[in-house]
Amino acid sequence: MPTPISTPGETEVLIVGGGLGGVAAALAACRAGRTVVLTEETDWVGGQLTAQAVPPDEHPWVEQFGVTASYRALREGIRAHYRQWYPLRAQARDLVRLNPGAGRVSKLCHEPRVALAVIEAMLAPHRAAGRLTVLTEHRPVAAETEGDVVRAVTVEDVRDGTRHTIAAPYIIDATETGDLLELAGVEHAIGAEARSEHVEPHAPEIADPLNQQGITICFALSHYEGEDHIIDRPANYDFWRSYRPDFWPGPLIGFLAPDPRTLEAVPRTFQPNPDDDPLDVDADQSADAGDKELWAFRRILARNLHRPGAFDSDITLVNWPLNDYWLKPLLGAGEETARQALADARQLSLSVLYWLQTEAPRPDGGTGFPGLKLRPDVTGTADGLAKAAYIRESRRIKAVTTVTERDVAIELVGPYGGTRHADSVGIGGYRIDLHPSTGGDNYIDIGSVPFEIPLGALLPRRTTNLLPAGKNIGTTHITNGCYRLHPVEWNVGEVAGALAAHCLDEGVRPHQVQEDEKRFAEFARVLDRAGVQRHWPDVRGY
Repeated sequence: MPTPISTPGETEVLIVGGGLGGVAAALAACRAGRTVVLTEETDWVGGQLTAQAVPPDEHPWVEQFGVTASYRALREGIRAHYRQWYPLRAQARDLVRLNPGAGRVSKLCHEPRVALAVIEAMLAPHRAAGRLTVLTEHRPVAAETEGDVVRAVTVEDVRDGTRHTIAAPYIIDATETGDLLELAGVEHAIGAEARSEHVEPHAPEIADPLNQQGITICFALSHYEGEDHIIDRPANYDFWRSYRPDFWPGPLIGFLAPDPRTLEAVPRTFQPNPDDDPLDVDADQSADAGDKELWAFRRILARNLHRPGAFDSDITLVNWPLNDYWLKPLLGAGEETARQALADARQLSLSVLYWLQTEAPRPDGGTGFPGLKLRPDVTGTADGLAKAAYIRESRRIKAVTTVTERDVAIELVGPYGGTRHADSVGIGGYRIDLHPSTGGDNYIDIGSVPFEIPLGALLPRRTTNLLPAGKNIGTTHITNGCYRLHPVEWNVGEVAGALAAHCLDEGVRPHQVQEDEKRFAEFARVLDRAGVQRHWPDVRGY
C-alpha cells in the first residue's frame, strides 16, 4: 500500500493545478496505482466548473459519444446529485438528460458547488487509500531543473507563505495559465502567432504575444421582485459605464453587442425569472447560440424544475459579452499588469451588476432591477464574485505537434475533413471561439470539424518529464479557441496522468511512446480500457 504523504517532499506524479485537467490527471494516475500530489491555488478543485463558476461548454453529441468515460461519470454524477438531494418535479427527476439549470449554453447547466461535491467524491477513495494528497490554497513559485528534466516544484501556501518543495519523476502542469512552463524554462508561446508561422488565415500578419483573449470574472444572481439588493457604487463605475470599444456597437455595459458569428449588432434581452417551462429548453449551440436572452443563457438553477415553492428564484451565472475584460493582458507584461488586469476585471463585473440593478432598461419601460441579489453562497466567496477568473488562453508549449487552423477549420478542410492523427489520444468538438482580445480584435468565431487530440500536442519539444494538462497544450492562438473547453481539458488531463503512470510502469519516456508505433499501441490500449475515445464515429446524420 502506498505511504501517505504527511509533509510533502516527493511523490511519483506531481500535478500543479487542480482544475478539470488536474483532477482528471490525478484520477488517471491514481487508478494506475501511483502516488500523486495535487496542488490548487484556490480552496476548490474543479477549475472552470467550480472556482471559475462556468457551466460546461460542450459539443452537440455529448450525450451520445465524444467524451471519456470518466468525464461522462462526472456528468452523470452531477445529475445524480440533483436527483438525490433536490426537490425536482417528477417529470424532471425522470429525465435521462436532466439539465438542472435549463440553461441554453449547455445540456448540463448546474451550480459550481454541485460539481465540487461530485469531484470530491470521485477523488475520495484515492485520498482514503493514501494514493492522493491534495494541497489546496497552494501556488507554484519556483521549479528546479537539470538539463531537460524538471526535478521539483516549490509551492507556497497562500494563507501563511509556507513553502514546500516537492520532487517527482513526472510533473504535470495543470495550472490555468501554464505557470510551470515559465518557472521551469519550458519553451512556450503566448498570445498570437504571426500568420506566416503556421499559415493560418485568421492569424495576424505580425506576431503579438500580448494579444490574448479577454478574461471574465463570473458571478451568480437571483432576483427577488420588490426587494432592494443594490450594491455600493463600484469605484470605477463611471469609467466602465462610459467605455465604448471601437469595434462595439454601443457602450460595453449595455444590451447591444455583436453576434460572435456575424459581428452584426444584436440586442440582448433580460428578463429575470421568466415563467417558462424549463423542460422545453433544448440547449444546442450548433443550432442556436442561445445568448440573445441573457437570464436563461447560463441559468444554473431553474426554479420551475422543482416542486412549487421550493425556490423563490432561479440562479443565473453572469458570463456575458458585458463583462468580458480585455484592456490589459494577463501574461507576458509582468506581475503588476496581471494583478491590475484581475482587479479591473472585478470592477467591470461589479459595474455590470450595479448597472443592472440601477440603470438597465426593463421590459415594462422602467429602469433597473434592484431585486437582483448576488449569491456568494453559490460562488463560495465573501463578495459574491467567482473565486478565480475564467481564463480562456494560457501559455502553450512549443510542442512536438502543433494543432493549427489548417487542421480543424471547416472552411479549409471541408465538413468531413480534418487532420487524422496516428497518435490520437482523444477527441473533441467545438467552434473556434475566440473572444475579444487585448490586441483589439473583435470575436473570431470560425466553424470547425470534430477533431482529434494528438499525443504530440502534449509533448514539449525538449523537456522530457513535464506534461501539460489543459489549455497549455500545443495549439495556436487560433486553435486554442476550440481546444480550450471543459471536456477537452479533462481529456488532455486524463491522458497526461495515464501517460505519466504508464511511463513509470514501463520505464520509458513520453517521447518514446509517441515515436515508437509498438509502444504507442500499448499505451493506446491503456486508454481504450479506460474508456478514452480516440477517434470520432461517423457523425453524419446526427
